[in-house]
Amino acid sequence: MSAIIKIKPLGFQWETSDPFLFCAYHEDQYPKGNEKLGPDASLEGRNIGQDFTIKDGWRMYHGTEVPGFPAHPHRGFETVTIVQKGLVDHSDSLGAAGRFGNGDVQWMTAGKGVQHSEMFPLLDSEKENSLLMFQIWLNLPKNKKMAEPHFKMLWSEEIPKITLRDSNNASIEITLISGNLNGKTAPAPAPDSWAANPENEVAIWTLKMDPNATYTFPVASQGINRSIYFFKGKEITSDGFVIPVNHEVILKAEQEFTIKNGDEEAHFLLLQGKPIDEPVAKHGPFVMNSQIEIREAILEYQQTEFGGWPWPSYAHVHDKSKGRFALYPDELEINK
Repeated sequence: MSAIIKIKPLGFQWETSDPFLFCAYHEDQYPKGNEKLGPDASLEGRNIGQDFTIKDGWRMYHGTEVPGFPAHPHRGFETVTIVQKGLVDHSDSLGAAGRFGNGDVQWMTAGKGVQHSEMFPLLDSEKENSLLMFQIWLNLPKNKKMAEPHFKMLWSEEIPKITLRDSNNASIEITLISGNLNGKTAPAPAPDSWAANPENEVAIWTLKMDPNATYTFPVASQGINRSIYFFKGKEITSDGFVIPVNHEVILKAEQEFTIKNGDEEAHFLLLQGKPIDEPVAKHGPFVMNSQIEIREAILEYQQTEFGGWPWPSYAHVHDKSKGRFALYPDELEINK
């Protein structure tokens, strides 16, 4: 019996299953950076402020000088931001900030409400600046939706990477952002996260497979939702299916699932977890359990701006000289 429930093509925002809300995938080949950390290239012909169409290999998104997402609010869920290439500058309404990337992960609990900006500074003025990142929205259960906002860094040096060899000595590299495998456990998530309880079996992995490598995913409990997103490569085969790149494979987590890669290196994202199984009401950046709670969130944001904005610009970027760092609301700065 096949472990595959369904195979679906991927769009800009990847569909996910409870407890996840969706995953946004960004891959941009930015040009050299200018003195303002934006692209050293003309912005003519772009819909500045709403630039989501790839032109010359990159997008400005909501940025006007630096690509990215200027200050915007969230309530009722978490963001898990995995930056495989490039850098992200974080600033928020709590006064917290950071610069992270090239393998780092930020785990942010919006909880009762926070504003943050996520800008993509182009620090390299001598060569192109590549960006490859995922932002996963992970829901919060009703009893945690009004938790205190929180963010933590999972620095690349602290994230377990497991390298396996198949019977033909081909390599499979698995990075554990959440969950465990082969006796290794990912760093602890944010404390109010659904992922903080091991019984929820939340797993967020990225995988890289050599050409022609074979890998069998371990089983999870019945009732766990599991999807694999095949985002780079050519094609894989499994259970008699030939699956091209840019597809999601929805799986029965309680059954073993084996994939054989084709003749190009392949990359995957795995999302897995026990469903929260509560009503979901969504309106833009707010995710609650009812429309009444959505209206309350909008009203409170209009009245308080979730603490206001302490930075000089809604599209704040840090100084070019800064390396990777995290400044927490208690003013404890950690440099990497």
